[in-house]
Amino acid sequence: MKRYCLDTSGFSNPVQSVPEDIYVSLWGQLCDLIRRGHFATTDEVYEELTHLPGELGQCIKDHKAELVLELGAGDWDWGAYLSHYDQNHPTYEPFIAGTGGSKASLSVPDFSVVILGKTLALPVLSSEIRCANQVGTRSRKIPDVCDALGVPHITFNELLRAEGIRL
Repeated sequence: MKRYCLDTSGFSNPVQSVPEDIYVSLWGQLCDLIRRGHFATTDEVYEELTHLPGELGQCIKDHKAELVLELGAGDWDWGAYLSHYDQNHPTYEPFIAGTGGSKASLSVPDFSVVILGKTLALPVLSSEIRCANQVGTRSRKIPDVCDALGVPHITFNELLRAEGIRL
């Protein structure tokens, strides 16, 4: 059963600061959650996730079917996803900077995973920080869009706490 929507930064940032070769049991537990189908993501985000290194990256590649909710396939409400996407895209289009985004902008994969979270009524896991409340900024990041659309946003540490993962 899906519990979280996954953005690339939800794993990519922590794997850099909490490397697999030192925190073996941590990443093994997260791979177990992947295998059990607790994460959902879009094709766009999945493609980014396949570039993660080591056993985590291999686990992601080996479990695409458990991770990716494809449009037009499966037993999830992809029609509602398309509706949410179409309804919200005009509002966020000025903040979207292509497929890769930048440190100061939202990307197409970022937007897609927030819309997935809205559709599934699940929190979005990312390592991004809010910027909409910063004076003078016109940028938007995943947590900002989550806030605006009523989608919970969680950090890596919040995921670990929610799942009872300890080292």
